[in-house]
Amino acid sequence: MTSPVRLGVIGLGSVSHKYLRQAEQLKFRGQVELVAACDRNPDRQNDVARQFGFRTFSTDYEDVLNHPDVDLILILTPMQTHGPMTLEALETGRHVLVEKPMAIDLDQAKAVLETSRTSRGMLMCAPHVVLSQTYQNIWKRIHSGAIGTPYLARALYGWSGPWWGQWFYQTGGGPTFDLGVYNVTSLTGLLGPVQRVTAMAGTAIPERVVEGEAIKVLSEDNLQLLMDFGNNLFAVVTTGFTIQQYRCAAIEVYGSRGTIQMMGDDWDPEGYELWENRVGAWQIYGEPDPAWPWTDGIRHMVECVQNGTKPLNTPEHAYHVTEIMIKGLEAARDGQARVIDSTFPPLRFAGEEVLEVSAAHLVHDPT
Repeated sequence: MTSPVRLGVIGLGSVSHKYLRQAEQLKFRGQVELVAACDRNPDRQNDVARQFGFRTFSTDYEDVLNHPDVDLILILTPMQTHGPMTLEALETGRHVLVEKPMAIDLDQAKAVLETSRTSRGMLMCAPHVVLSQTYQNIWKRIHSGAIGTPYLARALYGWSGPWWGQWFYQTGGGPTFDLGVYNVTSLTGLLGPVQRVTAMAGTAIPERVVEGEAIKVLSEDNLQLLMDFGNNLFAVVTTGFTIQQYRCAAIEVYGSRGTIQMMGDDWDPEGYELWENRVGAWQIYGEPDPAWPWTDGIRHMVECVQNGTKPLNTPEHAYHVTEIMIKGLEAARDGQARVIDSTFPPLRFAGEEVLEVSAAHLVHDPT
C-alpha cells in the first residue's frame, strides 16, 4: 500500500495530542490522511479534531469503526475500554493500534489475540519501547554476550499519580497497567518469556482528589512485581502512583561478566552505561536519537501497513505482558505465585548498533 494510510482516532484526551503531533509529520510527508475522530466529549471537536484537520467528528466510536474511508484505527481511550474496542475494530478488518494495556481481563486479552490472528488487519499494542535505538542497542549488547549470562534485572517507573481521569483509580486502572507495563515489556523483550510471577501490591493512598472531586481508590497504587524467567534468572519491577521523584537507571541487567543499564526512562531513554569486567570501567553511550517519541508506534505501524510488513510489537508479546500483570496482581492478593502459560517469538533486530559515546567515555571505578 503506497497511498496514504487513512487514520481514524477513538479518544481525544491527553495521550492523543502526542500521537497526533507525530501524525501531522506523517501527513506532511504524504503518509497519512486524518479522516475520522471520536470522543465522548463534544467540546473536543473544536479543541482537537479541527485543530488537527480531521474530516469528520463523532461522539460515537462506532462511527469510526464503520467509516468506509478508515484504514487504521487508533484506540486512545481509558484502559478499561481497550479490550472490547480493539476486538470490535479487528472484527471490521481494519488495522489497529491500541494504547496499553491491550485489555485488563485475561479472557478478553486472549480473544483480542485470537482475533488478531484471523483479522485482515494488523494489530499493534503499546508501549512502543522496543522501537527506540537505545533499547535495540542494549538488546544487541546483551545478546552479543557483552555482560555474559544474565542473572538479575531491575526496572522502575512511577510517579505521584494523575489528578485527571478518575478511571485511573477505578477497578481495572492503576499504575501496573498504566506504568509498569513499560518495564514488563522492556524486560521480557530483553530477556525472553517469563515462566512464573508473584508480587506485593496494595493501595497506599485510599482516597484521592481527581478533577476536583474526592474519590475512593479502587485499584492498587503500589506494586513490587517479581518475575522468574527460568534458569535462575529473576527480575523485579517497581511501580506506583506513590513515587514522588527518582534518580536512577530505568533498567539494569546484571550478568556473569558485566552490567548494562538504561538511563532516563524506557519510554524516554537517555542512552546507556555498560560495565564489562574485561574492560574494568564504565562505558557511557549517549542517546543516539534524543527526539525519539514514545508514540513512535504510529510511524512504525503506518510503514508496516504501506510496506506489508509485520510490526516489531507483536500481539503475542503484548498478551504475554498482560498475563504477567494480571496474574501478578492476583498473586499479590492471595500470596500464591502464578505460572505464566503464554510465550512470544523472540525479538530480532537487524543491522549494526548505533553508538554515540559521551565525552565521559570511560569512568573508572576506583575500587
